[in-house]
Amino acid sequence: MPTLVIFLCGIANFALHKATMESDHPMALQMRAAFGRFMGGYGSYLLEFLILLSALSFAAMDWAIALPAYLVYTGMNGLAGWAILNGKI
Repeated sequence: MPTLVIFLCGIANFALHKATMESDHPMALQMRAAFGRFMGGYGSYLLEFLILLSALSFAAMDWAIALPAYLVYTGMNGLAGWAILNGKI
């Protein structure tokens, strides 16, 4: 069950990541430029994938902290994405 919840949160994180990276917010433009030198602009997606893969791996090994840690990560991503996309930052 934790792996399913982490996987669904990962889908939400990727969707939010894509939305923020495609926005015209100055912070997103700066991140695109910084990650543009690494893997042709897909470096930030690789980082997001590695975080998801780590959380799924820890959940598969029955580490109890994997699900709460990834839920906190997803919540922080959600708040930051909301702030960026709604112009609060």
